[in-house]
Amino acid sequence: MEPYLRVGVIASTHGLKGEVKVYPTTDDKERFCDLKHVFLDTGNEYKSLEVTSVKFFRKQVILKFREFNDINEIEKYKGKDLLIAREQAVPLAENENFIVDLLGMKVWTDQGELLGVLTDVLKTGANDVYVVETEEKKEILLPAIPSCILEVKVEEEKMTVHLLEGLLE
Repeated sequence: MEPYLRVGVIASTHGLKGEVKVYPTTDDKERFCDLKHVFLDTGNEYKSLEVTSVKFFRKQVILKFREFNDINEIEKYKGKDLLIAREQAVPLAENENFIVDLLGMKVWTDQGELLGVLTDVLKTGANDVYVVETEEKKEILLPAIPSCILEVKVEEEKMTVHLLEGLLE
């Protein structure tokens, strides 16, 4: 399992004093109010940053870090990920998983056949949809509902599914 989880991506700078607009990649952007530290993935290292201010603007979060006080210091990090340690994550409810833990998981049918590898999770209004790529590079879309997703074993990187009628057509 990944030791870090992405909570946002720096979209742009905001003002001249080192603030940034962040596109949240977490389900609840309000969770930024509780964050005191994040890690900036610079591409070479994970730089620890102290969050000193949180504001909200439309669908984005505006953050200020103690380490940056000028637009020129932070501008080079546009497009970079903001991460948290897994221990900082919001607790999951029963049968919930972090997307990063699902990606790359082998997907098996309840008949014991290898269906493929989970390559993406699509967020829809009603329920998530899991994208499974077969060995033949075909994509199968599986609704993340209890009647289809029977078991998820994160530690074993294994998912067992029931193929509902019409899913392979």
